[in-house]
Amino acid sequence: MQNTLRVLIGLSGLLFIVVALGFLLDPAQAAARLGIGVIAPLGLATLRGDFIGFFGTAGILALLGVVRNDARYWTAPLMLVGMTLAGRLITIAASGFDATMGPPMLVEAVIVVLLVLGRRSLAKR
Repeated sequence: MQNTLRVLIGLSGLLFIVVALGFLLDPAQAAARLGIGVIAPLGLATLRGDFIGFFGTAGILALLGVVRNDARYWTAPLMLVGMTLAGRLITIAASGFDATMGPPMLVEAVIVVLLVLGRRSLAKR
């Protein structure tokens, strides 16, 4: 079970890093895939800075936890993704649900569950 969780969390970390690289290499296209538009140079800088910071940090820490077999590294990614999911739920409550919101929320919910299970599993060792 622990090894399966570590592999799945590692894949999540790689996904985050791929997304971060997308924002580094072509921020406008990466943003468009998430329903975001760029209207000024500040927007490009924000995409590169904030989104690489978010996804890069989550990915690196998820992978560090896997490589070092240490669940403490998963606290920050868990908080980042959990707060992202909470923000989406607040958006649904405030503005209603759109079908395009479903897939990212599902991915985030799965990653939150994996990170929680991974933290609990490794903590019992």
